[in-house]
Amino acid sequence: MTAAPAGPGFSATIEALRLHEWQLGRGQPTLVTDQFSADDFHLIVDDRADVHISSKDGRFYLGWFPSGRPGTEGEGWTVAVAGTAKVPGYRMSFDTETPADIVAAVVERVLATSRRV
Repeated sequence: MTAAPAGPGFSATIEALRLHEWQLGRGQPTLVTDQFSADDFHLIVDDRADVHISSKDGRFYLGWFPSGRPGTEGEGWTVAVAGTAKVPGYRMSFDTETPADIVAAVVERVLATSRRV
């Protein structure tokens, strides 16, 4: 058996293989929901304590389902933007255990791409 060569490239490879610590756990959903103002968005909390936020023009939707969205396998967050007659919209969903920090970053970016017409 031969030993791996030591050198600058070798130590960088070893460093890249080390375990990382990843953010886990739901975190604070207010990091997501606090990004919306009553001036531009409607907020509804339903009888299951699910939170629904939509833009007043109806083209943006955010749903937070703390116990999972009914009819899905553990979907906790849904972000959707309606398309136009010429360009399709899009939809993203995140698991109930996705950290709110990550969902907040996505929502922040989606909101930053919007503009008034």
